Amino acid sequence: MAIRVRYITDPACSASWAAEPKLRRLQVEFDGELDWTWVMGGLARDWAGTPGAPEKLVKTWLGHAGESGMPFDPRLWTEAPLASSYPACMAVKAATEQGTQATGRYLRALRTGLMCLRRKLDTTEPLAEEARGAGLDIERFRSDLGSHAIVEAFGADLEEARSVPEAARADDAVKESASGADRVVFPAVSFEGPGGELSWVFGDASYEEWKTAATKAGAVANGGSAPGVLEALERFGQMAGAEVEAVCQLAEVRANAELWALAADWRVRPTRVLTGYLWDLA
Repeated sequence: MAIRVRYITDPACSASWAAEPKLRRLQVEFDGELDWTWVMGGLARDWAGTPGAPEKLVKTWLGHAGESGMPFDPRLWTEAPLASSYPACMAVKAATEQGTQATGRYLRALRTGLMCLRRKLDTTEPLAEEARGAGLDIERFRSDLGSHAIVEAFGADLEEARSVPEAARADDAVKESASGADRVVFPAVSFEGPGGELSWVFGDASYEEWKTAATKAGAVANGGSAPGVLEALERFGQMAGAEVEAVCQLAEVRANAELWALAADWRVRPTRVLTGYLWDLA
């Protein structure tokens, strides 16, 4: 039986984008062992009304780029700053109605659009276009996005993010939410054991901490060898270089050498982002 995992995040959370290499490595090493639920914690209700928010977020994104090696383009905040992250959160809840895999694809599309492609994803039409690109049923998505049920589902997620566990307080993983109440730091990931006990990781926890929490909850690593670069790209689709390093367990220099060699053979295609590259199968 798969271990239930609840991942509290926000599409516009740069710390969560920085954590994608750890997430994807965990998905490989515990393949079939983890049942994921994406919880939208609501990073910001109103950035437009927050003085100095764009400048602060540019610095935050650049900091996460430097720490994680993930590609970022924070010029979004100087060219077309988001008014709020709530519409994107509600869009992810609408995608949830089409299943876990669809939700994962859509959340990834939003993260990439925001962090790398400078897309202003805070109104219905751009969010719907991302749903189309992620292969969702677009008419159903539009219908669900406008429903009261999605408003209620997002409200429940906000409450979950504000229900701060003792583990978060002990780890100093508490921040002020958009409403002024305490919330967990994003990303916050809980692994539920067979008796209902929870193992948590927060924020910039190391991959070993993620793995330990999963194992403590009862998940069993598959013990297989790491996939090759092409195998990883076939599984996940577009990946950042830092994700290839993590999933394939390669040093940065080796991962880059393999990616560029494959690009020279026209087998993979790089997309330049301000602080790095995204890679696709050619």
